[in-house]
Amino acid sequence: MYRLNRTKARLGEGKATYGMIHGLACPPVAEMIGLAGYDFVVIDGEHGYGGVRDHLACLQAVAATSATAILRVAANDAVALKRALDLGVEGVLIPDVRKAREARAAVAACLYPPRGIRGFSAGTARASDYCLNIQQYLADDGKELLVCLMIESAEGVRNARKIAAVEGVDVIQVGPFDLSYDLGIPGQFEHPKFLEAMAEVEAAANAEGRILGGVPLPGMSPVTLLERGYRFITVGADVPLFSDALARKLPVPAPPLGPTATSRVVRKRASRKQNARKNRVRKRN
Repeated sequence: MYRLNRTKARLGEGKATYGMIHGLACPPVAEMIGLAGYDFVVIDGEHGYGGVRDHLACLQAVAATSATAILRVAANDAVALKRALDLGVEGVLIPDVRKAREARAAVAACLYPPRGIRGFSAGTARASDYCLNIQQYLADDGKELLVCLMIESAEGVRNARKIAAVEGVDVIQVGPFDLSYDLGIPGQFEHPKFLEAMAEVEAAANAEGRILGGVPLPGMSPVTLLERGYRFITVGADVPLFSDALARKLPVPAPPLGPTATSRVVRKRASRKQNARKNRVRKRN
């Protein structure tokens, strides 16, 4: 559904926006996130489940809400971006951008010539409401699209200012887990090296007038992110949210299901079957 990008409009007004990562590729869940009041839903095409048809169904579900539908593509690839855009996404989240030329390539893949290199199929794509709104869609040419780039490596941090300077980029966001691994301090989000890298990306985005995107981390709550100038804030993901809720519902902690526990379960089942056979033999005798 082609419509006003509410998240992009709010960001343009200087307001904060909040979203959730949707990794399950389940349309009712995607719709639920939108109906709950989140500004945007990030359908995860990089690490999440599902394929093109699943993502299309999720986009259609989110379209029934006021939330903005964003797709995190699997890679910074022109074909992957073309497919996502034809599906009618309202924003793209592009992983692991390391250089300015990669940022330029990402933006170019999102726009039709002469501004970009996107292949043309607006006459048949959902993006233009299946050709029913093609004139407005072509006239806008990316006006309602939110382009978000992720910096997830030390190289990306070093080039953050040049990446942020690329015309057509809306949001600069750190991928904290991949960045921490690339820095050699996996998961250590309060380590000086990680905090220094975050500060460098923040300074680069601010210097070029880009919107800062981020996720809450230890020592960095949503309130702290707001105070540091972040306005595109992803507060969580559906998979850990549901996992935690399910675990909390149990009156007692679930037993571990590692190899040892599994072996015990198998042995118990085998023992019960063996005893049942013995009982049947006794009855016959």
